[in-house]
Amino acid sequence: MVRFFEYYAPKTLDEAIQLLVHHGEGAYPLAGGTDLVTKARYGHLRPRAIVNLKRIPGLNDIAPEEDGGLRLGALVTLAEIARSSLIGERYPLLAQTAKKMGSVLIRNLATVGGNLCNAAPSADMAPPLIALDAEAVIVGPGGERRVRLEKFFHGPGHTELRHGELLTAILLPPPRPRTRGVYLKHIYRQAMDIAIVGVAVVLQFDQREAMAEDARIVLGAVAPTPLRVSEAESVLIGAPLSEDRRLEAARRAAQAARPIDDTYSSAWYRREMVQVLTRRALEHLISHSPER
Repeated sequence: MVRFFEYYAPKTLDEAIQLLVHHGEGAYPLAGGTDLVTKARYGHLRPRAIVNLKRIPGLNDIAPEEDGGLRLGALVTLAEIARSSLIGERYPLLAQTAKKMGSVLIRNLATVGGNLCNAAPSADMAPPLIALDAEAVIVGPGGERRVRLEKFFHGPGHTELRHGELLTAILLPPPRPRTRGVYLKHIYRQAMDIAIVGVAVVLQFDQREAMAEDARIVLGAVAPTPLRVSEAESVLIGAPLSEDRRLEAARRAAQAARPIDDTYSSAWYRREMVQVLTRRALEHLISHSPER
C-alpha cells in the first residue's frame, strides 16, 4: 500500500530545522536514504514528512579545522571518506573502515551521519570514531551544541538528538604522533553483511615504540550502544605490550561485552569473537610500522 507524505528540499539549515519542528515526530531527515527508504518501504516507518538535506551547503564538506583537526560533514558519503587523501593521510583508520562497508552502491549513497543516527549496535563507523575521540556537532531550535560521540548513543535507534535537532558534522581532534589504529569486524559472508562483532583499537606509542602511552578500545554489536572498555585499555598503558598483556586486554574486553542472542549469532559466540578480534587488532598494531 502506498503511503503519502510531504516532501521538502530546504536550502538552509534553519529551514530544515523549522520543517522538522513543524511536522513533529512524523518528520524524518533524508541523507543517503539507505536505511530510511528501506524502513519506509517495508512499513517499519510511516513518515508524514521527508526533509531532504542534500541541498544544504556545508553538510558534505571535509574541511581542516584551525586547531589541526578535521570537520566531517554529516552528509559525507562512505565512498568520499574512503577516497579522501586528507582522511587517508591523517586518519587512515576511517578510510580503511569505510572501504570495508557495504557494496560500492551503498558506499556511494550512505552517509557518515546516517550511519551514526540510525544508531544500530552494529554500525561500523561508530567504534573507530569513538576510538579517535570524535565529537558530534548538533544543531536545533536552541542553537548548536557539541557532544562527545561516546555519549551520543542512548540505545538501539536512540541518540542524543532531541526534537527538531540534526547532526550536522563530526569533529575529529588533531592526529597525535606515533598513533595508529585498526578496525576489525567479523561477518559471515561479505562486506554487505552487518557486523556480528566489531572492534576498534587505537594506540599511541612512546618514542621507542616499546609501550603504549594511551589506548582506546571500542566494541560494536555486543551491547545496546558502542562500548568503550577502559578496563581493557588500562592493561596496555605504560608497560611493554607483551603477549600476556595483549591476551589479558582481550580477555577483559570479552568480559565487558554485553551481547545478546539473535538471528545472526549467539551471545556466547559474540563474546568469544570479541576476545579473538581484540587480540588480532593488538597484534596488527604492534607488528606494523607507524602510519605517521
